[in-house]
This record gives sequence, C-alpha cells and structure tokens, in this order.
Amino acid sequence: MSIFSSTCLTDPRFICHGFLLPILLLLLQISSQLGDCGTIVKYLPGFQGPLPFLLETGYIGVGENDDVQSFYYFIESENNPREDPLMLWLTGGPGCSAFSGLVYEIGPLAFQVDEYDGGLPSLVYKPNSWTKVSSIVFVDLPVNTGFSYARTEFASQRSDSLSVNQAYQFLRKWIMDHPEFLNNKVYIAGDSYSGMHVPIIADEISKANERGLQPWINLQGYLMGNPKIDEKEKNYRIPFAHGMGLISDELHQSLQKHCKGEYVNVDIRNILCSSYLESYYEITSDINMAHILEPLCELDSQNPLKSSWRRSLTENYPWKLNDIHLRLPSGNCRDYGYLLSGYWANNDKVRNALKVRKGTKKKWQRCTSHMPYKFDISSSFPYQVNLSKEGYRSLIYSGDHDMVVPFLATQAWIRSLNYSIVDDWRPWYTNGQVAGYTRTYSNAMTFATVKGGGHTAPEYKPQECLHMYSRWISERPF
Repeated sequence: MSIFSSTCLTDPRFICHGFLLPILLLLLQISSQLGDCGTIVKYLPGFQGPLPFLLETGYIGVGENDDVQSFYYFIESENNPREDPLMLWLTGGPGCSAFSGLVYEIGPLAFQVDEYDGGLPSLVYKPNSWTKVSSIVFVDLPVNTGFSYARTEFASQRSDSLSVNQAYQFLRKWIMDHPEFLNNKVYIAGDSYSGMHVPIIADEISKANERGLQPWINLQGYLMGNPKIDEKEKNYRIPFAHGMGLISDELHQSLQKHCKGEYVNVDIRNILCSSYLESYYEITSDINMAHILEPLCELDSQNPLKSSWRRSLTENYPWKLNDIHLRLPSGNCRDYGYLLSGYWANNDKVRNALKVRKGTKKKWQRCTSHMPYKFDISSSFPYQVNLSKEGYRSLIYSGDHDMVVPFLATQAWIRSLNYSIVDDWRPWYTNGQVAGYTRTYSNAMTFATVKGGGHTAPEYKPQECLHMYSRWISERPF
C-alpha cells in the first residue's frame, strides 16, 4: 500500500513544504489514481447563511488496497488552529456515525427540534462546541458507519481489531494530507463503546513514534467519556441502581448474597441469583438507562412495548436507532431529536453539499448496530496501563446519571491502575455552581464526574463539558 494513497498532492500546502517538482509530478500521477481531496463546505442545507467555522469533508482510504473509504468531517478550531490541539473523535456504538458526536455532543451544529413536517430539518449554531479550543476530525468508523463504505464485500467485515487498525491508518493519512497540522498536539477521543478502541489507537501511535515511523504524530494523550473498556462495567449497574434509589435495600442485599457481585455471566444453576436478577430487570425496565432522570420515550406502535423488549432495547441500544418513529414529540423527549439526523442526512441536497459519493450509501443511519460485528478485543485496560507508563495525559469523564456505564465502574478500573492521588476528590465549578467532582492521579490521569450528565455527557451538559474540556486541554486545573 502506497503511503501516498490518499494524499492530496495538488494542495499548495505541499508545494510550500519544499517538494521538488519531479517528485511532485510523479506523486501527482499516483494521487490522481488513488484518492480525492477533502472539500471545504461553506453552506449546509438547513443552516441559514454561511457556516461560521471551517468545515471540510472527504474520504480517506484505509485497509487493504484502500477498499474501506472512511468519510470524515473536519472542523478547524474557531480559536487558533495553528496552535490549538488536534483531536480525533470516534463515536461509540459500535457503528454510530461521527455526525452523531458532532451534532448531538461536541460539535458546533445542532438541530432545531421542532415537530417534523416532512421538510428539511433546520440546523443552528451551537456555542458550547469543543471546536472553540481545538480542531476536531470526526470519522465514520467502522466501515459502513455513516457515509463510510466498502469497495468489496470482503472489506465490509467489521471488528474491534479492524476498527482500531483503520482508525490508526486514517489519522496517519489524514495528517499527511494536512501537513500544516504536523506540529499540533494530538489527542485521541471518544465515548461509550469507543472506550474499547481509543486507548489502543493511542498505544499504536506511541509505538509507531518509538519506531521512528513517519510522519511522527505529536501524541499527547487521550480522553474518554463514560467509556466501556470490558464487560465488567455491567456488574456496577446494580450498586448504581441501589445508590440512586431504584431498587430496595432488601433486593440489593439478596443480589449481593446470591450473585456475589457477578451479575453478567451468571451460572444458570444459581437459581436464586437468576430469580433476583429477573426482579431487578423488571423493576428497572421502565428506566432510561442512558439518563435515569429522563423519560423513556414510547415508540410509535399500536401496542405498548413489552417490558422485556423495552429493556433489551434500552440496555443494548441506548442510543435509540434513528429509523424508529416516535409519537408526536414532547419537549422532553430527547429521542425525537435523533430522528432529525436521518431525515437530514438522507436528503439529496445535503449529500451534494457534503460531497458524498453518489451510489455509495443507500440509507444513512445514525447507528448501524444491526450489522455483523466481531467483538475480538476483550478489554482496553492493558493498553491504558501501557499509556500510563509512557506518561501520556488522559481525561476520563462520567455523566453521573448514566446507568449504561456507571461512574462506579469507571472509578473501579481507574483505582486498579494503582497510581497515587495527587489532587484528591473535590468539586469543580461552572458559573459558580458545582458542575461535578474530580480527582487527579500521578499517571497524569484526571477523572471527572459531570453532575446531571448522562451516557454522552456533553449532550446533556454542554456548557459544563466545554468548561471541563477547555481547561483540561490547555493543561489548566478545572
């Protein structure tokens, strides 16, 4: 595979970096056959007027023969892009589009949530964007997520290890396409299921830098929100539910006694444990696990959802699939806003504006969790051990009302790293109010809770999370 397979060598940024003309002409010939340049998007359907920030979209080929064409949205820092850090953002799932992270979490766009009338949903500028202090590349991975696609059936395979490898390849090639960012500090980031991938990608970059692989990437660290790192997180849902007053003392004590802290891989012969677990599931079946204080929206169906189906949907697909129609929205039904992204992204004018290649994607979905996926990495914990030894900075944050990956689970694996505390548990503030609690460890790891946040904390508490991120990324205390 040529290292220039997706490099946009017609870009004057390369010429001014001193490439000799004969070499440039040769590489131009290679490039013309292998890749497209990213495109600056100045206007988006549904947004009034020109975009008040720089948006670039495009594809980077990864995998064997570049058969995976990964789509990206790049938003340049609204502050000082030449000096501000560069962040690669991966949305969880696995299989949720990067656009979900952009428009619902940390990017400068948001949907105007109105009752859908069959037209194009409206976009508005979001002031609490993390692009206020950093440039961000949002990439659609794994393959067939968002607008990414495969050129061959073989390339359509999806797994943890493939996701990591493709994200690593993507960043390396993207930076080669954008050499003006070669010296910027780089962070790898994501939330939810991307906690399985983010530390491994960072570890791969670190090892490549040690080997002297070019281009050298100025990796500084990583950050993760309510991250899944293995299956053990699920064991903390029951103590979380008890602490939040969702289950009784008696049920909690019975679960502890008969399940002995193991609530995931329960021996079917343990009848009492299984019985108490069934009681727990029934009691919590109407709880929105992504944020326990928010309503669990009913889906558009003639019959109400059975508790078991609803529980399965909430537990396994907390992001709510965007092809499920809701009833008439209420002001507090967050799920309705997710539907708007599907109506917007499947509009032909939108696709033309984003420069999506025609014929490569029949239907865009916010999340494609129903596609085959091989879970071939059991834990990202060992890679965080490696990164800690190398001294990389990390920010781990948890919305404290998330029951999908409770903050108790995250605190537990952080403790097991066994690093000493250098700044003990204390509140952090936004606008003079407590926004959460934080603690810093000797391995340059900061843990923070976001008070009132859910599974994707910036979605629920955008101002507080921007404050948290902007201070951490600039290496200042909260």
